Amino acid sequence: MSILILRSIIIYLLLITYVNANDHCGNNEQARLLAQLIIKDGKQNRSTIRCNKLLTEVALSKAKKMLEFGLIAHTLDGSPNDRLRAANYQLPKYYGNDFNSNQVEAIAGGYKDAEEVWSAFKRSEAHRTHLLAEHEFYLEQDEIGVALIKEWNSPHVEYWVIYLAKGLQQDQSKTKHLDDIPNKSLFIMQAPKE
Repeated sequence: MSILILRSIIIYLLLITYVNANDHCGNNEQARLLAQLIIKDGKQNRSTIRCNKLLTEVALSKAKKMLEFGLIAHTLDGSPNDRLRAANYQLPKYYGNDFNSNQVEAIAGGYKDAEEVWSAFKRSEAHRTHLLAEHEFYLEQDEIGVALIKEWNSPHVEYWVIYLAKGLQQDQSKTKHLDDIPNKSLFIMQAPKE
């Protein structure tokens, strides 16, 4: 069996498995598939990732904002961290508060489907580090929400937004101190123009 056929079967099975679950991971089929690709990736370092409806709603709002401006940018209407806080998603106090603070958001533009954008995210060190928890800081993040909007008459056509963050727990404080808290504010993914 060719690798392409096997890969297609795996993607199809992931999609069928997820369609029967709840829709809290994404706003449409491709967004939910991307969430499942992230959650089930063989190199995922988190033991558990839950779907979060609020994160998906905020991701959709951000995708709409990027479409409105025709931009792929983390800081439209403030930082990604502030966007979640404004939606009453409680982040730990040690997550950044600056205008460009981003420990929670991954965005991309111009990728036609979940497989293509996931492949691109994995090739980007900053995105891969966040989404697969390759840095100790990200291991605590256990909730995901994904959105995709397509608009043929816009600069990027596809606008992808992922929020992967620490879910609300009784004790959101870290048990150990980390001096190195990553900030992905400048890392933006765009499909190359052909």
